[in-house]
Amino acid sequence: MTAFGNALRKAERRGLGQEAADRIRDAIFGGVFPPGAVLREVELAAGLEVSRGSVREALAQLEQEGLVRSAWHRGTRVIDLSVADVDEVYAVRAALERLAATSAGRRVDGEALAALEDLVSEMDSALRAGAAGSDLLALDIAFHDRIYAAAGNRRLLDAWHAVRSQVYLFQLTRVARDDADYRSILVEEHRELLALLRAGDTPRLAEAAEEHVDSARRRLVRMLAAAES
Repeated sequence: MTAFGNALRKAERRGLGQEAADRIRDAIFGGVFPPGAVLREVELAAGLEVSRGSVREALAQLEQEGLVRSAWHRGTRVIDLSVADVDEVYAVRAALERLAATSAGRRVDGEALAALEDLVSEMDSALRAGAAGSDLLALDIAFHDRIYAAAGNRRLLDAWHAVRSQVYLFQLTRVARDDADYRSILVEEHRELLALLRAGDTPRLAEAAEEHVDSARRRLVRMLAAAES
């Protein structure tokens, strides 16, 4: 049994790179492999009970998502969380969120609004029940997934998926380092976005969507800068 044998869920089918990617991604998000951790093919293959070829396929997918980086003679590592990385990812996300929100605002229907309302209600209930920060974050990301879906732009959705895993990891770090701050603004900010979507106030929605992301960036940058000083 490897060091990670008990931490990684077994892949249900052998030789399936997609499933191995899902398991490794879950392990990264769960803190089994923290930022900067080395990911070794042999150990991953043994822990997941899949072939090394499947692990290589999985790692290639996670590299496309920006969660891991490979370098010659240095192997594959989970990305580090630097101020520069956060600035880059959140700058891209801010532009995407602005476009997604305004596009959704022009075409969102009652069903989509109801689904978003349900998610905000779930956030509020989970917050009052003292849910774990990771559970709140899952609802947070699901809310944004819904907005991208409502925007009706396949290429925009693909662009979101290209940074989504990095955003998730960065936000997990933010929650871990200042859970109280995250909880204090979670419901209010998403309720505001929903209200602007419902009102069809596109100019204010564009500003609110961009500020929602930039506010998260500023908070995380301050945390990382404080840790590095």
